[in-house]
Amino acid sequence: MKNIFSPSVTDEVISRIEALNLDTKPQWGKMSVDQMLAHCNVAYEMAFTDKHPKPNALMRFMLKTFVKKGVVNETPYPKNSRTAPAFMITDARNFKEEKERLIAFLKKCSELGEAHFEGKESLSFGKMSAQEWNNLFYKHLDHHLTQFGV
Repeated sequence: MKNIFSPSVTDEVISRIEALNLDTKPQWGKMSVDQMLAHCNVAYEMAFTDKHPKPNALMRFMLKTFVKKGVVNETPYPKNSRTAPAFMITDARNFKEEKERLIAFLKKCSELGEAHFEGKESLSFGKMSAQEWNNLFYKHLDHHLTQFGV
């Protein structure tokens, strides 16, 4: 799996994002391109902001036990896979704003580097290694950028 904390990989992903435009259509799924960008931003909001509430103890146990491995391993997500409610974007979003936010989050991750993420707590999965954070971020972005043909 590519290292999202590497400046060259960050630049590659940003180039893919820059290739998107408001008319870019998905190759599968129901989201529009603006919704997809907002959807991808949720993972970074959870890592860097207090916008999303922490799941209760039972839900965290369930997520760590049954969901975490599929999210942080190196196996690509299948097309049309289910998403958590916090990641559901059903309304129209500002394409330019969501694109700029996603690029800013990517740059922040690259600037902070792997060391910042080693042992960093995830709202849903508890403490994670930098490799797990990398897999979570890169795999999710790659899945959706591929979905939109970039």
